[in-house]
Amino acid sequence: MTELKQKSTGAKLRRYPRNWKWGILFISPWILGFFGLQLYPLLQSFYYSFTDFSILSDGKWIGIQNYRELFAKDRYFWKSFILTIKYAVMTVPMKLIFALFIAMILNMKLKCINIFRTIYYLPSIMGGSVAVSILWKFMFMKDGIVNQLFRVFGIPAVNWLGMPDTALFTISLLVVWQFGSSMVLFLAGLKNVPQELYEAASVDGAGKIRQFFTITLPMISPIILFNFMMQTINALQEFTAVSVITNGGPNHGTYLLGLKIYEDAFSTLKMGYASATSWVLFLVVLLVTSMLFKSSDAWVFYNDGGAD
Repeated sequence: MTELKQKSTGAKLRRYPRNWKWGILFISPWILGFFGLQLYPLLQSFYYSFTDFSILSDGKWIGIQNYRELFAKDRYFWKSFILTIKYAVMTVPMKLIFALFIAMILNMKLKCINIFRTIYYLPSIMGGSVAVSILWKFMFMKDGIVNQLFRVFGIPAVNWLGMPDTALFTISLLVVWQFGSSMVLFLAGLKNVPQELYEAASVDGAGKIRQFFTITLPMISPIILFNFMMQTINALQEFTAVSVITNGGPNHGTYLLGLKIYEDAFSTLKMGYASATSWVLFLVVLLVTSMLFKSSDAWVFYNDGGAD
């Protein structure tokens, strides 16, 4: 019996290397893509951030000079940095609140609800494409569709893209409009909330508003954390909308860090300087996500018998 068991174990051990090789083969496209298209460029950009590398010439090592110039001499960096934070603070809460609101409506038992879910998700399929940004620009220009509708109702036209504050808000509306991915996740979370909790709360006399704050929000708090984190990261890296709609204007009022990095790298050809800015942005994203994870201990509830 012991010999039979040892033979069986030996046979299994001999099969594992072959299975292991097949596993490596199947995931090799991802491994090659990760090392060739993600890890290597990441490390290379870190090295370039300490050089004066340009696309047209080889760079030489200059130490922390790029970072020193960035923080001490580049007045556009701090303006872009503040605008990027302001844009994220303005965009992310609006998008998540709107996505949750629509998800709660689509969670109701309504006729043809699947059609409505598809329609509401369509804008997110388009993503942050150039075509959608151009369409948004034509809608909110001085003689665009939005101002023409305002004139019909006797409302004065608004210079949406001609003033820094309204231009940044207009671009934020484009991102809020593309709420479909967050909405789908919220909808999945709402469907997983046990109905027994609502029934028990109703018996205890809790109204709909109290049920929302004491049952719905705690139960979907992990999804809120995930959506908040992903949308914050996306907002901090925004590029397409500000590039196509305003190109950073007016008066650098929408000159976000993503656009500054692009112009430093491909307009002035200061690739090393742009790499330094990219790493500063990376550290900001890392800091924000770390803070979100740390704060989640106080407000995220996991359905495992305890609260985190």
